[in-house]
This record gives sequence, structure tokens and C-alpha cells, in this order.
Amino acid sequence: MREVFIKTESINLDQFLKWAGAVFTGGEAKIKIRQGLVKVNGQVETRRSRKLFPGDTVEFHGETFVVKGGSE
Repeated sequence: MREVFIKTESINLDQFLKWAGAVFTGGEAKIKIRQGLVKVNGQVETRRSRKLFPGDTVEFHGETFVVKGGSE
């Protein structure tokens, strides 16, 4: 499980995958999300604009990421 710190109150799922280093480009994130390969809080998520907040978990490619806020 990896903790990924964000500098804003929330972040879109596609942006988060890129920020976390899980994908190289936003286009790659978009494709993976649409293919149903990403889970947010245990549920498959197909919306790239899904807002993530500190405490949310993202599962992708066998790895789990935890969203952390800048003040945590």
C-alpha cells in the first residue's frame, strides 16, 4: 500500500493515477479507467473525473494507493 499526498482538497481519478506514477500519461489513465481496470474504495470506477479525497483508496495493476492530504 502506497500513500500518495495531494496538495489540493481533491483530485480527479485520471490526474491521480498520473500523479501517483501508476501511468505515464493522462490518455493512458483514461483508457485504463474506461476499461474498468481501476477500483476506488473497492468499487470499479469508469469515470475519469471521479473526485478523490484524502482517505480514499485506489486499486490499479495489483497495487493499492491511499490518498493523503497535504496536512496529514
